[in-house]
Amino acid sequence: MSKDIVKIFDTTLRDGEQSPGASMNMEEKIQIAMQLEKLRVDVIEAGFAAASPGDFEAISNIAKEIEHSTVCSLARALSRDIKAAGDAILHAKRKRIHTFIATSPIHMQYKLQMSPDQVIKKAVEAVAYAKTFTPDVEFSCEDAGRSEMSFLKEILDAVIAAGATTLNIPDTVGYRMPDEMGAMIRELCDFVGDRAIISVHCHNDLGLATANSLASVKNGARQVECTINGLGERAGNAAMEEIVMALKTRNDFFGGVDTNINTREIYPASRLVASITGIAPQPNKAIVGKNAFAHESGIHQDGVLKHQETYEIMHPEDIGLDNADTIVLGKLSGRHAFKEKIESLGYKLSDEELNQSFARFKLLADKKKEIFDDDLRAIITDEIVQVPKTFELKNLQINDCMTGIPSAAVTIMHKEEAITDAGIGNGTMDAIFKTIDRISQIPGELKDYKVTAVTQGKDALARVTVKVNFDSELPAFTGHGLSIDTMIASARAYISALNAFVYEKGNKSKRDRGGI
Repeated sequence: MSKDIVKIFDTTLRDGEQSPGASMNMEEKIQIAMQLEKLRVDVIEAGFAAASPGDFEAISNIAKEIEHSTVCSLARALSRDIKAAGDAILHAKRKRIHTFIATSPIHMQYKLQMSPDQVIKKAVEAVAYAKTFTPDVEFSCEDAGRSEMSFLKEILDAVIAAGATTLNIPDTVGYRMPDEMGAMIRELCDFVGDRAIISVHCHNDLGLATANSLASVKNGARQVECTINGLGERAGNAAMEEIVMALKTRNDFFGGVDTNINTREIYPASRLVASITGIAPQPNKAIVGKNAFAHESGIHQDGVLKHQETYEIMHPEDIGLDNADTIVLGKLSGRHAFKEKIESLGYKLSDEELNQSFARFKLLADKKKEIFDDDLRAIITDEIVQVPKTFELKNLQINDCMTGIPSAAVTIMHKEEAITDAGIGNGTMDAIFKTIDRISQIPGELKDYKVTAVTQGKDALARVTVKVNFDSELPAFTGHGLSIDTMIASARAYISALNAFVYEKGNKSKRDRGGI
């Protein structure tokens, strides 16, 4: 008997990126998309093509890279949005356009200022136009959670007739309770029958996104829209890892419903997204939090040692977390062992990327006694998702405020020339950043700064994430820096943001001239 499969529609690259501070450059988006394909995600919503030239370009490049997952672009029910989406996914082997319009009385009256009949007409026109680009068209009723059931049935009937193959019922503001959501989906599934797939997209404003999604699956939904680590606007979206592992762990409760997800890629995906966005899951986050499989209580430790299932309903290795295999490399390890370990963590590197990562590893191994898997993940992510290094930190010397006026001497490589300057500031980091501004002649305004330890121990790598604004016409750029020394990591992060700005500015100039 064939399995009853729920499709996983991952929107980390679209809705997830709308989390404050979670913006990603094109290289980072491609890296995440490739990891989502390793996860065997059914649909990757790669972005909102009409939102910006950068979003369009990222979707287009992802469409060319992905082999098996469906690549999707979001589009409002507007012809210009739909055309942008269709053009962006043109080269995808499997493609989908996801178009939407609001259907709740409050949205139709105050946001759209349209009558229900006008909304239906707009929805039908959007779906029909989207069908000229791809047979796989998804239609969403924005704010369906607060929409009237009679109107939902009317508009769904109309878009099915226009060719929609997936119907998404979003709880856009996280308003519904699980029993309400389940009953709503059951009624709509009965109404739609086998004419289309019913999907759900639940937000977490009341902390119920996963519960609402699972209640929907229990009542017939066969696609769930979700994100890695639950990223998303406001309080976020339903977390993919929670939905997948709930269906796997309680397969009995859900009547044998399953997903196509390779669960052993869940933890690597979580760490990659956290590393790129700088937004790590809270320690007690279900499934992927650093304490999710930790046992401190003596009673719990004793039970787990005697029989794992006394206090664990899942095995860490089920999500790709192997706590017994963390310290395997050191300063005497060779390139072959390094390559084998990297491949076991799920990375495929070019020869150049391998050489660069191995060189970084050897430098770290000279300074750090124990090399953990997360150290390696941090090194690799730092190397392979970077934009071209227009500026590169070569040397940093500081005098902190305890020994006098905070000052920094910085040497940066630019166009094969080493440029050195020094400056003072209100603090050590301020002195570093001001000196970098003077050397690059591109002043920046620091908007956000965060430092986290990659692993445990006094010699843990520091990962610094910054957001810097270099141009009022462009959004702030995110930069990442990695070092045992927090000040060096801070300088690298600031220069990383600077390089991202220079790269985007150059691409914007090319686009404005019609070059790309």
